[in-house]
Amino acid sequence: MSVKEQCTQAVKELCEVAKLKKGSVLVVGCSTSEVVGSKIGTNSDPDTAEQIFEGIYSELKARGIYLAVQCCEHLNRAIVTEADAVPGADLVNVIPQKKAGGSLATVAYGSFKNPVVVEEIKADAGIDIGGTLIGMHLKRVAVPVRLSINKIGEASIICARVRPKFIGGERAIYDKEMM
Repeated sequence: MSVKEQCTQAVKELCEVAKLKKGSVLVVGCSTSEVVGSKIGTNSDPDTAEQIFEGIYSELKARGIYLAVQCCEHLNRAIVTEADAVPGADLVNVIPQKKAGGSLATVAYGSFKNPVVVEEIKADAGIDIGGTLIGMHLKRVAVPVRLSINKIGEASIICARVRPKFIGGERAIYDKEMM
């Protein structure tokens, strides 16, 4: 299976498990270096980023779900997304590049119709490709999700969905659909 196909498969499965609806936000952090078998931050690959973006974005766009791409640590893990995903958000002024933002963020910025960069987002689900630490961009409470695949290329993936906090203690009754 190609990298693009692996990404599409992962997104399809995560959207189903997380019960993502139109207007939801899925955050992706990605080390293309890890995907091609190198150490994170050492071999950023724009061609691999294109495949990853196409595999993820086409599936999300068809579902009406927003993609938020996490930049690398050089841009403090800022987020590239469509302006419609973050109405009224405080924007930051930066254009991601291969060595300052990362290849996937660069591809996303160049591909989105109306790209913006924000310092943070609270996403409904996420895929961490290659150990990029996306947790700071997920709503509380994050729940790990195991998929049928656990790698994209050579990079391990960790996925998560979110659920509302449980409140009320042992006497409370919870809505099973929100778990």
